[in-house]
Amino acid sequence: MTNIVKVKTGSKFEEIASYSRLVAVDNWIFVSNSAGRNPDTQEIPEDVIEQTEQVFVNIERALASVDATLADVVMSRVFIQDPAHIHEVMAYIGTKFKGVNPASTATCPPLGSTTYKVEIEVTAYKGASTAKTKEITLG
Repeated sequence: MTNIVKVKTGSKFEEIASYSRLVAVDNWIFVSNSAGRNPDTQEIPEDVIEQTEQVFVNIERALASVDATLADVVMSRVFIQDPAHIHEVMAYIGTKFKGVNPASTATCPPLGSTTYKVEIEVTAYKGASTAKTKEITLG
């Protein structure tokens, strides 16, 4: 039988839009697009890297709730409001995913508010961090 876990953080946006921060279906874990809002203070830093740091705090907290970590991430989708920030944001993300190397998409669409400078969504597979991995380099 399939086991499904839905995690909410108490965000008003989760209630308004009727979604979960994270949904785990057996070992597959889907984390909703996450912004850099501190869930305790409700504040969003002005600096793009500080926002990105908070995004990762939020994602790691959600993953931990189902006994997973960033090392289990197999796909990331990065949304950066201003194309001028793409290199610095992706460099920071590179430090978080060093050795994990998930598939990744980065794009620069308008976000829900100009306050948000970066949002990230991830897909993880519980146990990916300890699975036998083969890396292939083309070219």
